[in-house]
Amino acid sequence: MSKYWSPLTASLEPYVPGEQPKDKTYIKLNTNENPYPPSPNAIAAMKAVINEDLRLYPDPNSEMLIQALAKQNGLSPKQIFVGNGSDEILAFAFASFFDPSKPVLFPDITYSFYKVYAKFYGITPKLIPLDEQFLLDVNQFKGEHGGIIIPNPNAPTAIPMPLADVKVLLDNNPDQVVIIDEAYVDFGAESAIALVSSYPNLLVIQTLSKSRSLAGLRVGYAFGSEELIEGLNRTKNSFNSYTIDRVALAGAVAAIEDQAYFQATTEKVVATRERVVSKLQTLGFIITPSKANFVFISHPTIAAKQLFEQLREQGVLVRYFASPRIDRFLRVSIGTDEEMKVFLEVIERLIG
Repeated sequence: MSKYWSPLTASLEPYVPGEQPKDKTYIKLNTNENPYPPSPNAIAAMKAVINEDLRLYPDPNSEMLIQALAKQNGLSPKQIFVGNGSDEILAFAFASFFDPSKPVLFPDITYSFYKVYAKFYGITPKLIPLDEQFLLDVNQFKGEHGGIIIPNPNAPTAIPMPLADVKVLLDNNPDQVVIIDEAYVDFGAESAIALVSSYPNLLVIQTLSKSRSLAGLRVGYAFGSEELIEGLNRTKNSFNSYTIDRVALAGAVAAIEDQAYFQATTEKVVATRERVVSKLQTLGFIITPSKANFVFISHPTIAAKQLFEQLREQGVLVRYFASPRIDRFLRVSIGTDEEMKVFLEVIERLIG
């Protein structure tokens, strides 16, 4: 610990991303990246703006991207916020809407960054336990608290939450902000964007990283009432008004507008996922019902940590969480058909 750190910095337990080893070539199925390249239109749009105008600041309001998102989702531009990846928007949301004097509610098994944000902003988390099948009882999310955040589909379990359950959350908690983190929603789950205009306490957050194949660009966006969006902008403009650069804005707009490419790539990922699930089931694996671009798997006779290490030795990276209740499982991102063929061949050898 450095003597120069603040007490807050010294107390933090930072989020740990999936490993990115450089010692050899791996099949990377550990960071939930899209296996397919971004839209060619997005690549062309970014190349077109790499010119002398980079000496100028980007649009601090990201108006072109907000207009594209508004048109696509049938919302007013005043109901949309954009930021440097959905993680940044989550950080702004914790600061904007959660009262440190009251606990924030989220599942006990969920995206581990939520605990980091809570600690950073001095907010006490209250963990709501999932059941033995990792399902969420939304009726437990009520009482005295300062807000709710839930991923849909959940991570790392990949299990979706029906829109009816989101409505229950909103109806049970009209005086608190309910954040639905939809990083993986485009792979088969039901988005809550349709509820935004009916519930002033709903904030829906999405990203270009997964279904739009732009994890390297760092662009996310949120949908909510004008009041919530104004709150996010107040927080953003107290940190950094220019959160998205010129190149990222151009690529993001083109990616949003290229619906045909988006549809084609997400359908390929979903089709591959279903084939992988079917094969893993024949090999005896227990698999949660996934509507994400990854699967959450457990074998009844082989320890997950052992399988994780053996896969790594064979050049296949997956994600292992040494945490209570989920340390029997591996999270496996869906790659290309060829990558998943190799993964399955290696798995079959290891358990055979």
